[in-house]
Amino acid sequence: MRRLLLPVVLLAFACAGGDSADNSREWLHVLRHKKAAVAPNATPQQKQVYADSLGAFVQKHPTHSRAREVYMRIQIDFANELAALGRYQDSVRFYRAVLAHDPGNADAQRGMASAVAHLAVSRDKLLQLEKGMSQRQVAHILGKPIPGWTVRVERRDSVMEAWYYRKTDGGIAGVYFRDGDLLVAEENSNARIAAMN
Repeated sequence: MRRLLLPVVLLAFACAGGDSADNSREWLHVLRHKKAAVAPNATPQQKQVYADSLGAFVQKHPTHSRAREVYMRIQIDFANELAALGRYQDSVRFYRAVLAHDPGNADAQRGMASAVAHLAVSRDKLLQLEKGMSQRQVAHILGKPIPGWTVRVERRDSVMEAWYYRKTDGGIAGVYFRDGDLLVAEENSNARIAAMN
């Protein structure tokens, strides 16, 4: 009786975690892609193949707890990378996908809050800027501009750069740099922020 009970208990345990033996071969296939993706010389294509194979596995086996956990971590990491590039709207979609399956995920909640805060800038954030700040300091306050919302002009004696942001009231703000240092910020196309004068 004990011999018969042990396989039943093991089978029940495997099914409860979603890690049943019938998908173990597929899971090993995903892990082979992971090995290539985490290698020091991994190409973006190898990383994408791993993420795609993991995503397909999770879709086919949604109760596989380890696969879902790893896939959510990849989604959060990708969302963080998108936000770091100024692609806040795109990052929000990935944070939402994670939160749909795990509403209490603290990393996704923090990322979502940060991305949403950077979708548009407020007048208060613009007032925090000071003449002479570096681009890094400005990006820390306002976030990086959306890709395509920058203009760079190289002159004989200096490099001028303009970053544009959506505002919470629907307008567009401009932040202008000379040789990497903040020169002026405009709340609207013709209205300079008083603190920058």
